[in-house]
Amino acid sequence: MKTRDIVAGISVLVFLVAAGLTLAGPPEERAAVKAAREWLSLVDSGRYAESWTEAATLFKGAVPQEQWTAQVKAVREPLGKVLKRTVKSKQYRKTLPGAPDGEYVVIQFETTFENKKSAIETVTPMLDKDRTWRVSGYYIR
Repeated sequence: MKTRDIVAGISVLVFLVAAGLTLAGPPEERAAVKAAREWLSLVDSGRYAESWTEAATLFKGAVPQEQWTAQVKAVREPLGKVLKRTVKSKQYRKTLPGAPDGEYVVIQFETTFENKKSAIETVTPMLDKDRTWRVSGYYIR
């Protein structure tokens, strides 16, 4: 094998690794997406009260557990099971309208449910007081 071929192979490998890191996003975004997916699994399985318990302090201060449980049940149950969910976009932010300054990642998921083929779920994890990423907002359309 010639040196030129080895250098070309290494260059391609470096490019692919760099592209993979770029697509993965900063560590904050990766941690927030992981937290959002874990939280969504609670909602997906109908564990609404537990999803409230695992939410950010800001979330729990904004909506009482009973109200959250009733609202999310009324919205999610008619949609049926999640068939597919992929990250459409994610954006790290330090400020959001109507929220205190902090560290947030606004994530949009393209989601297919049994009874709704195309939905956008917006999940906003924040870095909570204990330095753990927790969901502070959820919206579905």
